[in-house]
Amino acid sequence: MTRKRPAIIAATALIAAAAGVPVLVNAAHASQPTPTVADPDVKRSATGSYIVQLDDSPVAEYDGDIAGLAATKVLPGAKLLKTAAPVVDYVKHLANERNAVLTKVPGITKLYDYNYTYAGFSAEMSYDDAVKLAKSSGVKSVEPSEIEHADTVDTPRFLGLSGKGGAWQQAGGVDKAGDGVIIGMIDSGYVPERPSFAPMKTTKQSDAIVAKKWKGTCQAGEEAPVTCNNKVIGARYFDKGIGNRPIPEEFRSPRDYGGHGTHTASTAAGNNGVDMTVMGRDYGQGSGMAPHARLAIYKALWAVDASGGGSGTDADIVAAIDAAVSDGVDVINYSISGSGSTYVNATGLAFLRAAKAGVFVASSAGNTGPGEATVGKTYPWVTSVANGTHDRDIQTTVTLGNGKSYTGAGIGSGTPEAPVVLAKDAGLAGANPTNLTLCQAGTLDPAKVKDKIVVCDRGVNARADKSLQVKNAGGIGMILLNIVPGTLDADLHAVPTVHLDDTKTAEVKAYVSGTANPTAKIGAGTPVRVNAPMVASSSSRGPSPAGNGDLLKPDIMAPGTNVLAATTAFSAAGGEYAFMSGTSMATPHIAGIAAVIKSAHPTWSPMAIKSAMMTTATDKDTSGKPIKNDSGSAANPFGYGAGEVQPKYGMDPGLVYDSTYTDWTKFVCGSGQVPSTHELCANGKIDLSDLNYPTIAIGDLAGKQTVTRTVTNVGKTPEVYFPTVEGAKGLKITVSPKLLVTFPGRRTTYTVTIENNGAPLEQYSFGKLVWKSAKHSVASTLAIKPLTVKAPVQVKGTGTAGSVDVPVTAGYAGTLNTTALGLNPATVGEATLRNPGGVSFPTTAPKANDHVAKFTADVPVGTTYARFSTFDADYPAGTDLDVFVYKAGTTTLLGSSTGGSAEEEVNLSQPAGGPVDVYVDLYAGANEQQVKLNHWELQKSTGNLTVTPATQQVQVAGDTTVTANWTGLTAGTRYLGQLHFSDGADGSGNTVVRVDC
Repeated sequence: MTRKRPAIIAATALIAAAAGVPVLVNAAHASQPTPTVADPDVKRSATGSYIVQLDDSPVAEYDGDIAGLAATKVLPGAKLLKTAAPVVDYVKHLANERNAVLTKVPGITKLYDYNYTYAGFSAEMSYDDAVKLAKSSGVKSVEPSEIEHADTVDTPRFLGLSGKGGAWQQAGGVDKAGDGVIIGMIDSGYVPERPSFAPMKTTKQSDAIVAKKWKGTCQAGEEAPVTCNNKVIGARYFDKGIGNRPIPEEFRSPRDYGGHGTHTASTAAGNNGVDMTVMGRDYGQGSGMAPHARLAIYKALWAVDASGGGSGTDADIVAAIDAAVSDGVDVINYSISGSGSTYVNATGLAFLRAAKAGVFVASSAGNTGPGEATVGKTYPWVTSVANGTHDRDIQTTVTLGNGKSYTGAGIGSGTPEAPVVLAKDAGLAGANPTNLTLCQAGTLDPAKVKDKIVVCDRGVNARADKSLQVKNAGGIGMILLNIVPGTLDADLHAVPTVHLDDTKTAEVKAYVSGTANPTAKIGAGTPVRVNAPMVASSSSRGPSPAGNGDLLKPDIMAPGTNVLAATTAFSAAGGEYAFMSGTSMATPHIAGIAAVIKSAHPTWSPMAIKSAMMTTATDKDTSGKPIKNDSGSAANPFGYGAGEVQPKYGMDPGLVYDSTYTDWTKFVCGSGQVPSTHELCANGKIDLSDLNYPTIAIGDLAGKQTVTRTVTNVGKTPEVYFPTVEGAKGLKITVSPKLLVTFPGRRTTYTVTIENNGAPLEQYSFGKLVWKSAKHSVASTLAIKPLTVKAPVQVKGTGTAGSVDVPVTAGYAGTLNTTALGLNPATVGEATLRNPGGVSFPTTAPKANDHVAKFTADVPVGTTYARFSTFDADYPAGTDLDVFVYKAGTTTLLGSSTGGSAEEEVNLSQPAGGPVDVYVDLYAGANEQQVKLNHWELQKSTGNLTVTPATQQVQVAGDTTVTANWTGLTAGTRYLGQLHFSDGADGSGNTVVRVDC
């Protein structure tokens, strides 16, 4: 109801007068104007526009307290119907009230009328008129209509690049962030027309720095040619290896089709202040991490199927690495999959030489988490990046017909209330039930889906493909349900979609299946602030499959979930920007940050830059608590490495851990992955834990071990540092010396002795060694696994009878018991494959085809060790096989082996038991090839393998030997067995025994 303000003003005046305060009314005269004094109740508008709120309620809240006007408020579960007679009448009333107010300030320009959710209007007016209106009867408030900038979509704010004291400011401003640095993007190309890649303002000094080192070219290409500028200074494409596999829609040029390369390039070094819109919604201004760095594009990934996903051959990829280094790039971003079990495949060696040439390489850790030892590309000379969430999420809510609402991820515009159906109940006749619940192609029945919201399970096919199948069948929305804990992803879907976590799955399905006419309504996507970071479920985890756990990988974490950046029309549903998730999206954050650090410290080596980021990273989230996994469980360094990157501290780390090509060759030689006669062993070898790395990992602590580290003062003044140890429960950590006196540019060495002091055997213990000075804090993450015994992972023998000695170092004092399992002959499956694929295996959607064979093997419950192998000796030279092992009937990847030959091996220690699907991919080789999958499942002794002595006394860190003996084997057969070591309690260890007869 309209309330009259004069009475309130009069009462205020009377109170003031009674208090002895003078009250002036109309004190100013027209002939003598006085400056306007700001009214404390009205803020001055910078735009000249104001929003005026009437005393009356809007339609949605009006409760009928005005005589002659019925209530219009919306009741729970009902909708606002603006054509209803009471609503029409009340809107007329609001119009009259509005006009009455407007007559008091003639000459203002009205912009909008508000009736339903806000009662009032907006108008352009002077500040004096705004003050006058605020004091008028019938007006509740007057506030300025200001320019509201959408929250920036960039991650620089979250990471501390932007803002006061941020890395950009330390670099000299945003126009200096990455200045003079060239980032090479080995990916699927780029879209040159995106504003992220527009020409930028540079200086003669910056141009001269770039010109001096840049030796590359701009290869326009045959189809949809590109043009370079001073932002993207070079572009090349590599397709000799991929041949004719790309789909017809692909471009034989550096131009991107699938969108992955454009997204990573704009994230690493896209221009600052780019307006980003998705599905008609403005998400604010975005920026690359190093907005003033130059980009060089190396297209080595190609769309080989309708999904648009990028695939590339090693031939093309290595050529791209080679070209990038020779062209003069400073940083390489490599968001491409790869093996984690070797240091010496072609890609690893190419990057070894790139690092030797002073190029910083950021590489994705992989998207096969959350299982252990799934991390890829574990080379110490590159920086492996994990995928974390960031504190800006895009959420939407689905409201079911029973009134319950559930919030998940979603960026669409939403749907009206509509019927909802489970995919399993909306299938075509004869549709595979498993495929149907996943909303796979060709399973949904348009007659059952038209104009409905469909509930689909996550898994196998791409998330966006599910919504496309719903759209193709006539559906208007999708509820995507996680079946197991996992990330929630704000994908660009074909229909409005809400992605819910697994805790909501049962309730949603129960409502839909148990209600006669179930309905649902999906709301519009809304940006919200959330606690972050968390480790994404899909992000691959350590420990490193290579190196026996003596190198902590991944190295570091950066935002990689729901990252908004430029992309192609294909990936943006005709638009220019899209949200994408994965370690591929996290990696360019690190590449860009490395460019910012490099621009500020041009003489720093790639390893110094890497160290600066790692030793200043954080293992805390925005609430100050330890980082968690996105499932809610506690995370650890195998998920996030040294922690979430903090570039503003990395610009001035105090100390760095540097290493050189010689150090890396010693590391490789010490890994045993090359023979002692290999050229990489020319400088000798080291224990892998002794590589001068920013973290300290020992995967095989036999009671006690000492490691050595050397730090370099990269500051401008001498500093004294003192060590502290955090965590590492059950371990005795001794640091020598007790303080470090460091001088600018000088190196200082210290040792760390780590001794088991009650830590559980066969389990990792995590902690930190932190060197602190008055100004700096330099942290090294510790990942230590005390063993019952330190013994070889595997020993080999030959012949139908024989023996081999196994050296053992004890991690405790007491009795060592040794037993034998096996030897088991290999079970061999065979298949004929054709037309080598030469492209990356689709790990999220595995299936057999002409170059991929699928074998199903049973792993009995109680199996202690299972192995799946192929062997070079069975194939002609040049054959390249890859092996992938999944829980049968699922997309749960248990292990993979993707080296550059036919010698592949996947091992499962203490497997859960049950059938597994094993895919063997003919990546390269003859057009037709018979392949053999060898597998073993060890469970008990078979009597042909014995060990002596079976029992002996050992001391902590004491060395001893056991001997494995075998007899009665069949010639021409491959056998596998295992020695099991036990302390008689909880401690245990194993050595695999392989015998080729």
